Amino acid sequence: MTRSKRLLDILAALVLGVLLSPVILWLVAMILIQEGRPVLYVSERMKTPTRGFQLWKFRTMTVVQQDAGVSGGDKANRITKTGAFMRKYRLDEIPQLWNVLRGDISFVGPRPPLRRYVERFPQLYAEVLKSRPGITGLATIVYHLHEENLLAACKTPEETEIVYERRCVPQKARLDLIYQRRRGLCMDVLLMVKTVFRRVRLH
Repeated sequence: MTRSKRLLDILAALVLGVLLSPVILWLVAMILIQEGRPVLYVSERMKTPTRGFQLWKFRTMTVVQQDAGVSGGDKANRITKTGAFMRKYRLDEIPQLWNVLRGDISFVGPRPPLRRYVERFPQLYAEVLKSRPGITGLATIVYHLHEENLLAACKTPEETEIVYERRCVPQKARLDLIYQRRRGLCMDVLLMVKTVFRRVRLH
């Protein structure tokens, strides 16, 4: 990561943290009142093929003892009322500003994968994770909605895994590697702006 990219991450995270502080307090209160504790969902993600970190999100699902893999239609009945609202506008991702400040992730880069997928596709993620993972990126903008639709149609954890591994992982990796070849500060700013307007337009 270049010094200018890191500086952009820190400044953007600090500014957004201040601007969004009323929203953060309101969401915390809503989760506590309507759903109870815990407020946050913390899950291991990978920043390199061998180094993991704890990714923060606002909790959007009911808590179960065992949970694995990506979210598909098989988990739809666990999404809370507040969680559905947050997911619609991606508000559940606001706590990741802390991950940006810590240096775990950047604003722009490949979405950080679960360890299980890095271990299943080591050669692929060895290339993808040469870029620091991010909150948004080329794959998020181009493929995220299609991925959501594919996974929403899955009815079992097994089906979700098959669809994700066969149809989502390679397509997202292809886009992540395109970003890797073309990345730069100007492209990062463009993708951040596109992310904001994409979310406004879709919702």
